[in-house]
This record gives sequence, C-alpha cells and structure tokens, in this order.
Amino acid sequence: MASDEVLAALGVEGSTAAAHALSLPAEAYGNDPQLEVMWAMKAYNHAEVYFNLISSVDPKFLKLTKLDDQIYSSFRETFKDLNIKLLNADELKSDEAKERWRPYCNQFEGLVEDFNYGTLLRLDCEKDYTEENTIFATRIQFYAVEIARNREGCNEAVFTSRSCKS
Repeated sequence: MASDEVLAALGVEGSTAAAHALSLPAEAYGNDPQLEVMWAMKAYNHAEVYFNLISSVDPKFLKLTKLDDQIYSSFRETFKDLNIKLLNADELKSDEAKERWRPYCNQFEGLVEDFNYGTLLRLDCEKDYTEENTIFATRIQFYAVEIARNREGCNEAVFTSRSCKS
C-alpha cells in the first residue's frame, strides 16, 4: 500500500494522532510496534519526496538546508576519502565508523532540525530506494552524503535518466 493510501486510510483524526505521537519525546514510549511503523512511514515518505526531487530538478542546484555549505565542508574535512557514489554500510554502521560519525553529527545538534532522526539513505546513488540499496542513517548523515552527492555530480545520473524518460 502506498504511503498516501495509508494516510488516507487513517483519516484526519488518525493522521493528526500519528503526527502528535511522532512529536513526543522517545522516553514516552517503549518498543511500541505501531510507533515503529509510523517512523518507518515517515522515513519512507522523506525518501520518496527526495528521490522525486532529484529526479525532476538538477541536483547541483538543490539546497537541502540553510547550512549546506557548513555541512558539506565539515563532511569533506572529516570524511575526505569516503566513496559517496557507492557507500559501504560498514562506513556508517561499524563501531569504528560510529566513533568517527558521532562528533561530526553532534556538531549539528540544535542547528539542524531533527539532526538525529532516522532517515533512509541509498547506498548506490545511481539507483532508487530498494531494500537492497537502502540503509537506515541519521538525518545529518543523509544531509552530509546527499549534499556531497549533489555538489559532486553523483546524483546527476538519477536526474538525467528520469528526465530522458519524460
């Protein structure tokens, strides 16, 4: 079922309740499966909107946040050699990687809204979001990688392949 169909099925009251539930602090919940589904839907919606955006607008002109310049320069200072075209999950998730990412991410606390929210990130930038090509990352990791992909021309393949089909 598509995300818009799910939201429509919830109705106004259900959608409002879901939005309210997602705005509460994490401490208000245990491991509630319904909450996990709502977070997954929110992450999926974000991914879908972003992919549609880079498919229809030349990514080199996109600005994802007010702090794109700072996010990008700090990212490339910290992760000079990270292959953003084809990410390896270990470069984001291994214990060693987490130690490198933590200080990078935390510098944006209070500056980038929802900097540590879960977000879907494509491993291969030339492909769509699929189960095999997607990893769960924090919002600031998503911004760092996607801003770099946009500026370095890596998302150009998505834009040109979609615009050629139109």
